[in-house]
This record gives sequence, C-alpha cells and structure tokens, in this order.
Amino acid sequence: MPLCTPLAHSLRVLQRRTPQFQCLRAKPQCLRQQGTLITKQKPPADGDRMDPLTLHRLEYERVAYYKRRSYYAAAGVVFGMVGIWVTATSIELPPNEPTKLDSGKRADDPLVVLGRERKVVVQKLGEEPEEVVDTVETGTSTVPTFPRVLDFSDDVRDTKVATWPAVNDDTLTEYQLLGLGIRTVSFLGIQVYVVGMYIATDDIAKLQHAMIRKIDPIASTLVAGEKEKLEAKLYDSEEGAKIWDSILKDAGIRTLIRIVPTRNTDFHHLRDAWVRSLTARAQAKKEEYGDEKFGASLGEFKQLFNRGSVPKGRELLLCRYPTGKVAIWYDDGKNGATRLGQVEDERISRGLWLNYLGGKQVSSEGARKSIIEGVMEFVERPVGTVATQVDLSRAV
Repeated sequence: MPLCTPLAHSLRVLQRRTPQFQCLRAKPQCLRQQGTLITKQKPPADGDRMDPLTLHRLEYERVAYYKRRSYYAAAGVVFGMVGIWVTATSIELPPNEPTKLDSGKRADDPLVVLGRERKVVVQKLGEEPEEVVDTVETGTSTVPTFPRVLDFSDDVRDTKVATWPAVNDDTLTEYQLLGLGIRTVSFLGIQVYVVGMYIATDDIAKLQHAMIRKIDPIASTLVAGEKEKLEAKLYDSEEGAKIWDSILKDAGIRTLIRIVPTRNTDFHHLRDAWVRSLTARAQAKKEEYGDEKFGASLGEFKQLFNRGSVPKGRELLLCRYPTGKVAIWYDDGKNGATRLGQVEDERISRGLWLNYLGGKQVSSEGARKSIIEGVMEFVERPVGTVATQVDLSRAV
C-alpha cells in the first residue's frame, strides 16, 4: 500500500497540471524511402468525380451547341440572300434622266430606235384632243413600256454601209405586238431583258388561218371549246413546238423580235444563249439540222455578234422575212441604228423563234404565255377582220 504523504499528493497534482508542449514544425509531406520520392496526394472528394453518364451528357451538349451555331449561320446566309433579292426587285429606284432612243436623224418623227411608234388621238368631251403613244406595260420599272404598234422597214440607204432604215411611209411595214415577257436567269429571278414579238398587220390573216386549220381545216373562226383545245396544244411542250415549227416554216409570216436589256449585258452573252439552244435543237434533230450548211449558217450568225457591250435600255431587233431570212438591227445610242447583218438559212431564225414559242424550256415563260393569249384573241375573230379593224382605226 503506497504511502499517501502530503508531498507525494502535491507532486501528482502538479504532474497533471503541467501543459503538454507540441512541436510547431509540420510533418514533411514527402518521405524518401530507399531513394524513391513518395508524394502524399489528397484523394478527390466524392462530389468532384464524374461518372460516364455525366461525361456523355456534356459531350452531347457540346455537339448540340456547335450544330445550333451551324444552323444559325446557314439561316443567316439564306435570309441575307433573300434580303438582297427583295431589295433588288421590290424597291423602286428613281428614274434617271430621260434617254433619247432615236438616232437624231429626224427629230420631228417619233421614232423608237428600230421603228416608228404609233400614236393615237384621245379626245374627251369638251376637251382638246391629245396625242398619246399606244403602249403596253412590261412589268419592270427599267423598261416600263413597249409600243403596241411599230412601223418598220429593213431597207437601207446605202448597201455598203448599214444605216438607219428608210423612213419613207411607202416602204414602212406596220407591225402589231403579239406578246411580250421578261427573260430571267437563276433561282433568284434576275431580269436580263424584255422581249416582245410583233407580227406584220397584213400577215395576221395568215396566222389566223394557220392556227384555225390545226383544229378545224374548214372553219373561219374558233368557238369556245375549239379555242380551249388549241390553247392546250400551244401550251404542250411537244404539240406547241410542232405547231409553231410548221407555221414558221410554211406560213410565210413576217415577224419581229424586239429585245431591250434591263441590265448591262454584252453581245456574247446574248449570242451564247441562242447558240446553245440552236445546238441542242440540231443534236435532237440531226436529220434536219445535221448538214454542213447549217453549221456554216450558225457560224455566220455567231460572227454577227462579235461585238462589245449592250447597255440597258438599248434595243436589239431581229426581223424575220417570209422566206425565213433574219436581219439584225441594233442602236447603240451614239451612232444611231445599225444593221449588223443577215443570215439566209431559215432554220436559224426558226430555231431562234422557237426558243420563245415552244418546247420543254423556253427563254421566257411570260413571253410564251402572253403570245398565246394574243393568238387566242386573233382566232376568236373571223379570218381577215383583225387587219381590217386596224386599217379602219388608222384611217380615223
């Protein structure tokens, strides 16, 4: 039994109250054991770990983000192109200074470059008579109107140097507008030129007779059901091409094609489009177009267009004779109207005219529709009455 003396008791109490001192130096993080460095790393917390599902979800969100960016970029391009198209076609630009389109040779004559415009007298009750030009709206602000009637002659004053056509009233031939339309390119519908087809007033009866014979060989006019039948044939790509091909080849009708660009272009651009259509027609009908004469005639036609630019508003006119010969006139606005030349082979002009009248693809669908509507107005009247009405109105 231990002795419990006051001194021993004091020593025990003092020992319990003595504070425990701790070394302030932190323990080393790295321990070297046998020349190897061992680093103690703190294990990641449970919240910092990513399971495979989380990684897959993050990857899916990243891919979706870049897909949305590509969709937005594509939509921006599309809307930008649409905006350009709307701006180019919908906004009306202020007209420039009026351009003088005649040659300046006869300032007192209302000449329209390659022909003479017909003017009519309009008089209201109690008012003075007013002379106005009989025109047709084209549907574009660049070339707003086309004359309904033209007086034109292919005669030249000097056979060596092609000049302005003779303006003697005895030599002028009257032409009536059969239909017109706008030539467009690309899916944006960019307008290139306005094209109109004219027919000699004296030859309207020939066109009426030829069209009516396609439905009824002995009739002098068509009734409602027959008109619809003819109209359906003209709109058909194969039947329409056959009808117009036959009329252009055998009917002996004098016609004009009048072209006015709505934007700056050049002769090569116009020529290449026509040559492509003629070449495609020759390949499709080798028996009719496969000879050397047609190739030489096509070369002559191409040679006529080895020229420079064609500014907007200038006029190009193709005149087709009853024999099929085609003569080409152009007014550059500086030197007056000039006869570029002619091609004798009727297959050249027939192919050019068919490029606007019939086939699977025409240069201007609006022009074909307008021409067919003009034909329908002719065939609903007796043969020969249209030209008579025109002569009577001219006399008045």
